[in-house]
Order: sequence, then C-alpha cells, then structure tokens
Amino acid sequence: MVALAALAVCTALGQTAGVGRTLTPAQLAAHRVTRLTAVLDLTAAQQTSATTIFTTEFTALQPLQSSLQTAHKTLAADIEANNASAIATDAQTIGNLTQQRVEAQATADAAFYALLTAAQQTKYKALNPRGMEGPGGMRGGFGAGGPRR
Repeated sequence: MVALAALAVCTALGQTAGVGRTLTPAQLAAHRVTRLTAVLDLTAAQQTSATTIFTTEFTALQPLQSSLQTAHKTLAADIEANNASAIATDAQTIGNLTQQRVEAQATADAAFYALLTAAQQTKYKALNPRGMEGPGGMRGGFGAGGPRR
C-alpha cells in the first residue's frame, strides 16, 4: 500500500503541464478539487477549503519527494558498493521521509473528509470498497492525474 501511495505521489508531483514544465502545488490541488467536485458535488465553500488543504499537502510533499529520490539514488550506490552500514542509514532516511509523506497525506485526507457532509462521505468511501484507500490502492478521491493516491 505504501509503495502504491509513493507511486501516486511521484505521478502527481511529476506531472507536467507541457514540455519541461512541472505543475505547481496550487495547480495540482486545483486539478484534484475539480475531479472531487465532479464526483462529490462540492459546494463553493468546500472547494475553497479543499484547495487550501491540497495546496498545503502538495507544497509539503514536493521537498519530501526530492529528498526521497536522492535517498533512493544513494541507497542504490551503497548497494553497488556493498556498504552495509550506509545501507542501514539509507533505509532509515527513506523510512523517515516516507513517514513524513504518509503523515502529510493522511492529515490532508482527514481535513478534507471532515469538510464533507454525511452523504458526501458515503459517496467518497464508496469510490473504493476499501474505504479511504482510493481506486487501485491509491488514497481516496481523484488526484491530479486520475485516481488519487
């Protein structure tokens, strides 16, 4: 599940709006809110709050994603060098960064879920039989590039 969440974040954060142009956190949030509005019929007030929540989330995720990419490259180099002590450090770094990413995502999901009416919450959970985990094992709702997390 964590691997699928990581893939979804990589996809969302790596999306481009044209050749060589990465979407900003605000653009990613706007895409997510547009999709969620279509599915859940969000009110204008809910859209405004959700945009703030998801912009904050994507802003927090960007440096984490960059740090995770660096940590994975370092791990690969340490594997090739058979550097067992560095591998342990790399694994701890990756674990800490993953924890921060999961926390940022879950915090945003909780804040968004709290905005919803009971009927919207039911519909949101019904997007996938596993509840808050979204389609394809990714987090609930629909993200910038399709099913979210």
